[in-house]
Amino acid sequence: MRAARVRSRIAGGARAVKSISQRDSLRFWLPLAATWIMMAAEGPFLAAVIARLPDATFNLAAHGVAFALAVLVESPVIMMMSAATALVRDQASFTKLRRFGWMLNAVGTALLLLALLPPVHRWLTSDLMNLPPEVARLSRTALWFYLPWPAAIGYRRFLQGVLVRAGRTRLVAYGTAIRVVAMFTAGIGGALVLDVPGAALGGLALSTAVCAEALAARWMAAPTIREIRAGAWVRRASIPEPDYGAITRFYVPLALTSMIGLSVQPMLTFFMGNAARPVESLAVFPVVHALSFFFRSMGLAYQDTAIALMGERLEGRAAVGRFAVSLGTATSAMLALVAFTPISDVWFVTISGLAPELAAFALVPTALIVPLPALSVLLSFQRATLVELRRTHPITVASAVEVATVALVFAWLGWGIGLVGATAAFGAFLAGRAASNAYLHAACRRVLRDRARAGG
Repeated sequence: MRAARVRSRIAGGARAVKSISQRDSLRFWLPLAATWIMMAAEGPFLAAVIARLPDATFNLAAHGVAFALAVLVESPVIMMMSAATALVRDQASFTKLRRFGWMLNAVGTALLLLALLPPVHRWLTSDLMNLPPEVARLSRTALWFYLPWPAAIGYRRFLQGVLVRAGRTRLVAYGTAIRVVAMFTAGIGGALVLDVPGAALGGLALSTAVCAEALAARWMAAPTIREIRAGAWVRRASIPEPDYGAITRFYVPLALTSMIGLSVQPMLTFFMGNAARPVESLAVFPVVHALSFFFRSMGLAYQDTAIALMGERLEGRAAVGRFAVSLGTATSAMLALVAFTPISDVWFVTISGLAPELAAFALVPTALIVPLPALSVLLSFQRATLVELRRTHPITVASAVEVATVALVFAWLGWGIGLVGATAAFGAFLAGRAASNAYLHAACRRVLRDRARAGG
C-alpha cells in the first residue's frame, strides 16, 4: 500500500513530488540499496572462496584482472537503468530504448570477444599491464566465462529502470536476491565439483548470477510491460517523444561517463603491475575494492532513487538532498568502523581468508578510502540533478577529470615517492573522486543558476 502511494505521487506531478517525505524516500531507496548491497557482497564472497583454493595469490590477482576487463567491457550498457528511469514514459519510448539497448549489448559482447583474441589479450596483460605470465594466463581463462556478462547486464539494467520508473523497486531487490543465490550456488558448487582455477570459478559464478537475474527481471517486469503496451503509461504533452537521435544524444554522455569511470580499475591494475610489490598489491586490490564497493553501493543506489523522486522541475530536490547527507555520513562511518577497529582483522583474515601478511597490506588502503562512501552519495545526488535536467555532458567531463586525477596522483604516489602499489592506487582513487565531486558541484550551481534566470 505504501509503495503504491509513492508511485501515485511520482506520477502526480510537482505538487505530489513535494509531498514525498523522508520516510517515503527511505522506503523507495531501501530495495535499491538492498540490490546494490547484495551485488557488493559478491566480491568479498568470491575473494574468500578463491583465497581458500590452490595458488590463491596468483588466482586472486588474475580474478581482479579479469573482472576489471569485464567491467570495462560492460561499461557502455551500465547506464541503461538510469536511462530507462528517465526516458521510458510510454510504449514508443519503451520500444525505442529497448532496441537501443540491444545494440549496446551486441557492442559489449563484441568487445569482450576482441579482448579474448590471443594477440590482443597478450598486449593487454603482458605488454600494457606487465603482469606475471601465470597471472596473465589465468586471467584469460577466467575471461572466457564472462562472455554472457555484457548482454545479460544490459538487458536486466533496462528492465530494472522500467521497474524503478513504475515505483516497483522491491521487485528489483527480489531479482538481485535470485542473482546472489545463483552466484553462491555456482561458486560453492563449482569449488566442490569442478576442477577449475579459482579465477575461472569467479567468472563462472558471476556470469551465472547475472544471467539468472536477467531472466528474473524479465519475468517480474512482465506485468509492467503489459501495462505499457496496453497504453496505461501516457507521456505528458510537454515531454517530446524521443527519437533515436535524441536517445543517442542523451545516452552517449552517460555511456562515456561509465566507460571513463570504469576504466579506473583496469588502469590501476596496470599501474600496480608496474609499482612496488606488484603481486601482493594485485592480490589485495580486489579484496579492499570489494569492501569499499560494499559501502559505496548504498550511495550508488541513490542515483536512480533521486532521479525518480526529484521531480521534473526539481520540486523534491531539497528533501532528496537532506536524505543524501544522512546517508553519506552513515556509510562512511560504517567503513571507518571496519578500518580503525579490530573488525578489520575479522574481515580480512577470518572472512576474506587473506594470509596475515596480505591482510597487513590492506590496512592502510582501507583507512585511506573511508571518505569514499560519502563522496559516492554526493556524486549520485549531483548526477541525478543533471540527468533530470537533461544536462548529461558535465557528468562525462567530471568522469574524465576523475580519471585524469587518478592517473596523476598515482604517478606521484606510486612512481614518484615509491609507495606500495595498493596504497598508491586507493590514495589516487580518493583524490580522483574528490576532484569529480568538485567539478560537478560547480556544474550543478551553473546549471541551476541558468535555469533560474530562464524562469524554468
